[in-house]
Amino acid sequence: MTTDSDARRLAIEVISTLVNIKRTAADLILRKAAVPEPLIKRFLSERDPATGTKRSKRDAAAMILEEVAKTGQENEVVGNLIAVASEFSAFHLSQDEFVARGVQQKAATYRGILEENEAKARAAAAADLEAAQRDRQKEQREMVERQSKLLLAQFDELARSDNPQHRGYMLEDLLNRAFDLHGITVHKSFRRNDGGEQIDAAFEFDGWHYLVECRWREQLADIRQLDGLSGQVTRSGRQTMGVFLSINGWSPNVIQLLKQNPEKTIFLMEGYDLRAVLEQRIDMRRLLKGKIAALNLEAEPYRSVLTMI
Repeated sequence: MTTDSDARRLAIEVISTLVNIKRTAADLILRKAAVPEPLIKRFLSERDPATGTKRSKRDAAAMILEEVAKTGQENEVVGNLIAVASEFSAFHLSQDEFVARGVQQKAATYRGILEENEAKARAAAAADLEAAQRDRQKEQREMVERQSKLLLAQFDELARSDNPQHRGYMLEDLLNRAFDLHGITVHKSFRRNDGGEQIDAAFEFDGWHYLVECRWREQLADIRQLDGLSGQVTRSGRQTMGVFLSINGWSPNVIQLLKQNPEKTIFLMEGYDLRAVLEQRIDMRRLLKGKIAALNLEAEPYRSVLTMI
């Protein structure tokens, strides 16, 4: 609430007219309005330096507003005074009941206006916040769209490459960038166990860690290539799983052999899955959740993206 001159004048009227006796006014008006206690003591005891007599309620009320303005509390105190006055009913304590009733009615009207204005301000602020969120979401979507198109172009270029080693290395980079684009924390290639073990890539998702093995070769992947990833997962912490990405797929016996493994810690991705993400037909997070659910709930190490779109 912005304190204007009308609100200040009304606050002074509240203090000076609703309750005739100062001490009672302090209890029923000032303390209920959360006026600081040192100012209440001054209200009760301070004298006019010119006459030596105690300040009138009106002068003391003006003093209170001057002091709270210095400390940045004026808006709060004035608003509280008007709120207290709007509910006031002990008119027998007033010197002039007719005047006091007029102040109470004015406070009630003013409070209603303030509350309506504040409600409008909150609604406008909420609308501005919602609009800003929509703008940020739009910018995010546009950024994801731009970057996805670039990654898709890189993917298609790699598909035309005749250098398998370079293609595999660039596939790791492309996958890491795709994870990062969809807000998934990525750990790039690293070595562990005193340099004796190379991890191609890893990422964090929903509180779990995933080790990634990437393959882009003409021949289909077989179970021997997955055994290496399985060993890496086994040597990791208990909240670790494996993702085997083979762009050209795997031999027919791979899925059945994975099902025979009681650990069920590895799920499969192929080139079509990754391409669907880059073409923005599915979000990477949704794809991962679908594959993880298939493994954990149905013991299926591979679920095609076609079942999730």
